[in-house]
Amino acid sequence: MASTRLEVVSEDQSPHKWCVPLKEDVFGAFIAKGSPVVHKVFGDKSLFGPLLFKKFFDPSDAFPLWEFEPGVLLYDPQNACVDWFQTDACYILKTELQEIEKSSIRVYIENGKVMEISGLWNHKGDSRTTDWRSSKWWECGFVRRLELPENVDLKKIEACVNNNTVLDIRLPKTSTECDIPAGNGRVIKDGASTSA
Repeated sequence: MASTRLEVVSEDQSPHKWCVPLKEDVFGAFIAKGSPVVHKVFGDKSLFGPLLFKKFFDPSDAFPLWEFEPGVLLYDPQNACVDWFQTDACYILKTELQEIEKSSIRVYIENGKVMEISGLWNHKGDSRTTDWRSSKWWECGFVRRLELPENVDLKKIEACVNNNTVLDIRLPKTSTECDIPAGNGRVIKDGASTSA
């Protein structure tokens, strides 16, 4: 299985990105005039589609994905192109990348609280003088912003594209048992104090 590792950037210094929200009526007009590529990138089975969760939700707004099971949120969980789950060690997000140039995908962690997955689907709108994310971003690119669970080890997040079609993001959990020196020869383990 061929795998391409993506860099996970901890801070993005673009202050005005996602300042133009995608409204439901604007999206309706956009998708009605859209090409087959637009329908694949923003369709109801795509991670980047505003109708992924059965009702309209702007993908540029952070969503608490990990609080829900896929069967509760998705229109058709049996034929979904998106899956997320957790193990004892990590949270895992997998999604098919249809009609998306894999080299444009970026993964950012914002303030240690939000994971942002974005990229370009239309390079014609890519301007080097302005950041495409600060205006009508859907005309050039895509985004999905997800709230991170509190127990994610931010330094160990991994993202890769497998077989040039599946985005796989792994969010390792922080250790639940952590020895913290408490002073006076005591060690705290999971909130309980013991003598060293």
